Amino acid sequence: MAARRPTITIRRATDDDAEALRATFAQPRAMEGTLQLPYPTAEMWRKRIGDIGADDYLLVAEVRGEVVGNLGLQAAGRGRRRHVAHVGMSVRDDWQGRGVGTALLAAAIDIADNWLNYRRLCLEVYTDNAAALALYRKFGFIVEGTLRQDAYRNGRYVDAHVMGRLHPAVDS
Repeated sequence: MAARRPTITIRRATDDDAEALRATFAQPRAMEGTLQLPYPTAEMWRKRIGDIGADDYLLVAEVRGEVVGNLGLQAAGRGRRRHVAHVGMSVRDDWQGRGVGTALLAAAIDIADNWLNYRRLCLEVYTDNAAALALYRKFGFIVEGTLRQDAYRNGRYVDAHVMGRLHPAVDS
């Protein structure tokens, strides 16, 4: 008999989540897959949560009351770019590959497509992050370019793909 997946609840982050976000980004794989730096603090995360814009979202994934992942959906700008949002996410090391990223991305895309009328979502992902690339492709993101030596990680420069997704109703 197959093991039953636990229920993943998605909600907006609150100040009370600062320590859980700190703990996520203190883990090696979660930190290496993002632009975060070692030794984050809960205070830094409290400030980030407090500084979130009205049109921006910081979502967390919970399992049995424990935060196991997070996703940011941030408006790219105003004026001629108000239809664009950026996505960034991370999943706790011990919860990677267990449906958390799928649940977070599905929630963000629902908000973007059905509530905020974003026509374009974009993100950057390291070229060696095969699991993340597969997840993003599953949701319709395509590689639009590669940023060579985009970030410094573990003592060397690494490349990143720029990926984008257009709202399904948009003619390409």
